[in-house]
Amino acid sequence: MKSKTRWFVQSVLGLLLTGTGLSMSIDAGFSRFAGGEWFWYGTVALVIFQAGLCLLIDAAQYRLK
Repeated sequence: MKSKTRWFVQSVLGLLLTGTGLSMSIDAGFSRFAGGEWFWYGTVALVIFQAGLCLLIDAAQYRLK
């Protein structure tokens, strides 16, 4: 994969995962206060959020090389 293509794909995927994870975390918080099941949903949300951040950081490092 070309460097520009890899950087672009990683950046876009990182942004999508970060936004999705953040939205899921907020939804898990609302579910917690409503008395619903929230623990595993919130855990998966934080994993998705962290994966998005890792992709963004890796893309930025790859772009600077």
